[in-house]
Amino acid sequence: MEASKLNIVLAGNPNSGKTTLFNALTGLKQKVGNYPGITVEKKVADVDIVGHNVRIIDVPGIYSLYSKSIDEKVAQSIICDKFQDDYADVVVVVADASNLRRSIFLLTQIIDLKIPVVLALNMIDIASKKGIILDVNKLSFELGIEIIAINARKARGLLKLKDAIIRTISNQSDNYKTILDVNKVFGKIILEVNQIRGIQNDYASFLSLCGYDMGNTIEQKVKISVLSKDNELIVDRLQAKETVRRYKNIDIIISKSTKIVEVAGKYRVTEIIDKILMHPFFGYLIFLSILFLMFQAVFQWSSLPMDVIDGLFTKLSLWTASAIPQGILNDLLVNGVLAGIGGIVIFIPQIAFLFAFIVFLEDTGYMARVSFITDRFLKQVGLNGRSVIPLLSGVACAVPAIMSARTISNWKERLITIMVTPLMSCSARLPVYTLIISLIIPVDVYYGIFNLQGLVLMLFYILGFLAAIIIAFLLKFIIKSKERSFFVMEMPSYKIPDWKTVIYTIFEKVKIFLFDAGKIIIAISIILWFLSSYGPGEKFKQIEDKWQDKEFAQENIASEKLEYSYAGLIGKVIEPAIKPLGFDWKIGISLITSFAAREVFVGTMSTIYSVGDDDIVSIRERLRRERNKETGEPFFTTAVGISLMLFYAFAMQCMTTVAVVYRETNSIKWPLLQFLYLTVLAYLSSFIAFQLLS
Repeated sequence: MEASKLNIVLAGNPNSGKTTLFNALTGLKQKVGNYPGITVEKKVADVDIVGHNVRIIDVPGIYSLYSKSIDEKVAQSIICDKFQDDYADVVVVVADASNLRRSIFLLTQIIDLKIPVVLALNMIDIASKKGIILDVNKLSFELGIEIIAINARKARGLLKLKDAIIRTISNQSDNYKTILDVNKVFGKIILEVNQIRGIQNDYASFLSLCGYDMGNTIEQKVKISVLSKDNELIVDRLQAKETVRRYKNIDIIISKSTKIVEVAGKYRVTEIIDKILMHPFFGYLIFLSILFLMFQAVFQWSSLPMDVIDGLFTKLSLWTASAIPQGILNDLLVNGVLAGIGGIVIFIPQIAFLFAFIVFLEDTGYMARVSFITDRFLKQVGLNGRSVIPLLSGVACAVPAIMSARTISNWKERLITIMVTPLMSCSARLPVYTLIISLIIPVDVYYGIFNLQGLVLMLFYILGFLAAIIIAFLLKFIIKSKERSFFVMEMPSYKIPDWKTVIYTIFEKVKIFLFDAGKIIIAISIILWFLSSYGPGEKFKQIEDKWQDKEFAQENIASEKLEYSYAGLIGKVIEPAIKPLGFDWKIGISLITSFAAREVFVGTMSTIYSVGDDDIVSIRERLRRERNKETGEPFFTTAVGISLMLFYAFAMQCMTTVAVVYRETNSIKWPLLQFLYLTVLAYLSSFIAFQLLS
């Protein structure tokens, strides 16, 4: 940390509005990365607050300083370990005013650590609707800290909050209130830990006794561990006793500053909605209906912008072909770079709609309800309710989805979640599905108001989920663990989404998808163009002479050149292994290149089918007119299309995912096993489908 820069750490329970406040304070100018050596997302932003240069750090949501999962440990360490680079000059705890008792448990722990802290009391309007009347001044007096009522979604109270932050930093003193005197609860052992640590901080010593990292040296940790063993202390019992006593004190504080009044009506709106959305039968039905709507929208709503993008790239290719003199550069740009990029850019509308649905469901508070209703079912297959977040996030991208499994504290359930998450059909598979479905499923077939293409797309997403459930059930018996499982989740209030945040998130996700994929596609497209345009030996050079003055010469020259090119020869080597799946050597090349990233498949196919062809048409038209050399019929039949989609539904074709699994599990064994079982599953399912359908 720079000497002139102050660290402000935003902490709080999940769903308290912490991230919304972070976005409001930073103006969405944050940098997103990972904490050093850990795949836990880190959001930071350098901003000016009341003339002070500060760094705002958004830590993962936690309920207390008793950390168990990886992200909780990161948050706890930043708050408690003074040797951390991100250690706070002041902590801003964001609390849900409508659930104050649960929200300020973490706050009172931080107060007892004698760390400068400000309480940002969010959602006071929701609390009032629930009949909770808060006396903010009285609560501030009881806690001994500054409290600012805010509305993070509407950016209200931010100026007062900024002033309070700076005042708290400037007016630090040793006269902190103590909410719970652990010295009185646990006796002289706290004083002994204080002596070992050389610091007079009772609650920090208590947390040290519980085994948490409080910036102690190795020697101090060893002495504290010996002291704990000598006194036969059990950490869980220490924490349970402290929690009970702390809540007693919290209840006294809340009773002095809060009044509950009768709310008109038998049921509150949230309770009415929850009775429907969390119903043991209708809850599942509504969830499936939402997914159904999502996949219909992905196809139907995105068709117009996709056609516009397709037309623009066709015009751009035609203009480039005519503007640049014929030759190698012209061929490279038109049939290499533009063909590859155009093959992926066209799918941006569908990916944007997919991300929009997921962000919307998370922002409204609905995803927490999905976790709750699926917990009982998921427990039976070796997972728990928290697993549904990574699984559904996997529909967008497996990488952050696997990282989000760190919220699962049970090692076995977390590992199983990581192992099956890549089976969820991610946005990188969407271009493959869309391309193949458009080839084998008629666009104008409807069942009532439902488009058949959208139904087929949904079936493949459901197939991925069913496969994940089956594999999870098998792994439940293979992976051994004695650790007990539990699932606790607080239901957030329903909210109208913050559209700025939703749009920003969609923009960021699409940008990452486009530019990360774009860099790979450009590189692979150029390499493929070269490999497809040139070949070894005299035979390749003599192809043009062979077809001179014959009918359809240009088409035959392009086809034969591609077959005897370097790319064609590579494809021919692997063709015997993939022919039983209905694939030819051209698809084989795409399978190899897309192991870097699945979305590269479309760019690769576009490049391969463009090389040597002067006719500027879209990739879908090129594939439609591709013929089977043995039968003369269209190559992309229903059997080939289903086989290809099944292969991509199951195969682990994403090196980034492999790397993340390695980092999350800290072992090469699990990503290797994952890669092997997914490859075998992909091959067998494709083989069976092609043999049955052909």
